[in-house]
Amino acid sequence: MTGGQLVRQDRKLTSHDHARRLRSGRVLCAALLALVALSAVEAVSGAKGGLDTVFDTWVYNGLLLAAGAMCLARAVLVRNERVPWLLLTCALVLWTTGDLYYYFFLSGSEHVPIPSVADPFYLAFYPIGYVALALLLRSRMRVDKGNLWLDGIIGGLAVAALAVAVVFDKVLSSTGGSSLVVATNLAYPLADLLLLALMVGMFALTGWRFDLTWAFVAAGFAAFAVADSTYLYQTAVDRYVEGGLLDVGWPAALVLIACAAWQPARRLEDVRSESWQALAIPTFFAVLALSLLVYDHFERINTLAVVLASATIAAVIVRAVLTFRDRIRLLEASREEALTDTLTGLGNRRRFMADVEAAFDGTDDEPRALVVFDLDGFKAYNDSFGHSAGDALLGRLAGRLDETVAGSGHAYRLGGDEFCILVSAAHGRPDGLIERAAVALTEEGEGFIVGCSLGSVLIPSEATELTEALRTADDRMYLHKQRHRGTADRQSVDVLISVLNERDSQLAHHLADVADLAEAVARKLKVPPDQIRTIRQAAELHDVGKLAIPEEILNKPGSLGEDEWAFVKRHTVIGQRILGSAPTLGGAAKIVRSSHERWDGAGYPDQLAGNNIPLGARIIAVCDAFDAMMSRRPYAPALRHEHAMRELFRCAGKQFDAEVVEAFAAIQSELTAELVA
Repeated sequence: MTGGQLVRQDRKLTSHDHARRLRSGRVLCAALLALVALSAVEAVSGAKGGLDTVFDTWVYNGLLLAAGAMCLARAVLVRNERVPWLLLTCALVLWTTGDLYYYFFLSGSEHVPIPSVADPFYLAFYPIGYVALALLLRSRMRVDKGNLWLDGIIGGLAVAALAVAVVFDKVLSSTGGSSLVVATNLAYPLADLLLLALMVGMFALTGWRFDLTWAFVAAGFAAFAVADSTYLYQTAVDRYVEGGLLDVGWPAALVLIACAAWQPARRLEDVRSESWQALAIPTFFAVLALSLLVYDHFERINTLAVVLASATIAAVIVRAVLTFRDRIRLLEASREEALTDTLTGLGNRRRFMADVEAAFDGTDDEPRALVVFDLDGFKAYNDSFGHSAGDALLGRLAGRLDETVAGSGHAYRLGGDEFCILVSAAHGRPDGLIERAAVALTEEGEGFIVGCSLGSVLIPSEATELTEALRTADDRMYLHKQRHRGTADRQSVDVLISVLNERDSQLAHHLADVADLAEAVARKLKVPPDQIRTIRQAAELHDVGKLAIPEEILNKPGSLGEDEWAFVKRHTVIGQRILGSAPTLGGAAKIVRSSHERWDGAGYPDQLAGNNIPLGARIIAVCDAFDAMMSRRPYAPALRHEHAMRELFRCAGKQFDAEVVEAFAAIQSELTAELVA
């Protein structure tokens, strides 16, 4: 067996042994609690004779000794948290020693000396217990929130104020004699008050959520303080009766503390002060303190209680101020987070929309330039180097963009690889700044080039509302992207267009016009940008297959024969084969094949119908037909604009997609309105 295996096996044995010891300890604790319950029953029943002697002497003192022994066993047998439990053992043993001395040497005496030999042992219990509690709390949790400490102070002050108001006056009024006697008699209520305040304060520090250990500790010390305070009060008013139910309080308290020693240790890590308790708990103690102050107006209470209650109210006010401050900071942080892109630190789309809307609200007459950017080559970079590298690149580019526009405007990340700037245009279009911003969004390295396409619009001279500004900037950006794309697919398209232009310049012009119309209609139909690019490619080359058709057939002035028409119909399939030879034009090739299909299924080459026809092909069919009708052909004259539109509507739902025709008509109406204006 290897050393590592031996260590793991030893850990398993240690863990198993630890669990076994805890189970045994809890069994003994249950037995002690049962004896406490029997003692309470005996005290309430008022049994006399031998049974009373057994409980008052043997069971009572036996519980005290057993509680100390249980705490000592926990400290000796379990290494974890040994020091706090050793101190608690000392505290319990000291108190038990004092009580045993009192029972055997002072109980029943007519004149008990004050202070007696038992008093130092009794009083030593408190400071040692305080230190043990603090060490135990420190070992169980890390408290780094000022609000929790303040909650502890509030709770301690309020409980101390109540206890002083109820007990302290009575004890003080019954105290007399030498300074040492007075000091001894006052030490007990003060120590008990401090113990109660300490328990409430520690309860607050745990976020008002105890595990079993803290539950038993709190119950034990609370029972001890209550029993002691009740004893002092009853003694002061001459109502204490020895052997009653109150006497069960001390052994019950020590047994509860011993039970705490044998509970599983759990760290209280997740302490939060942002829940409902942030308001409810301080409010409860504030009401308690305020009630004492109101009561003082009708029935005077001692000055110390008034001071403590007033201090509680002051602490609650401070707590409310701190809570309000924290909520303001949290609200500001949430608002900033909601308006900030987490990856780049730039303003996000929400902040961008708010700033642009503010530019249109009329409160600021300064003209601005809105510029949108779309990265070119970023997808290839992301695919090649991974998303982490892509995120790092976006962060670098965003940082440079932000530095470039600093002092002139703001930069935003709209999402993905889309950026935007909103800058001052007080001195006309800021072309120099826009150019520097484009450079900031450019990076070149080994095996990659990332650049950007851009579109700008001046506000309010070129756009008077947000939607118009965004549409204009987007249109210009995509036009810039098309004109400056140097990728393999653009190069392939340009080569084929050059060939078409050499063969038939009129056909090449027709294809360019159809491409512009198709792109505009696709945007009107809100087609995604990457699909618009493919549709434009297909529109520019939808008749590329006609390169294989003889000119005498294409330019024949009369009607075509059956064989000639069959030959012409092959041009879409030929066009698909030509484009399919370039992998980057595969999407456009599929659209070209279907560019002469009809909505009613009477087209060619596959007789597709309705939505089975690719959307790009349906768009091209409408644009191609319109441009053809508006042009002079060997077999027909050009039509006027309104006649061509009437023909499109007549064939909508039969030859053409009616939705595409509607979008095309809307584009034409917009163009007509611009010309009239």
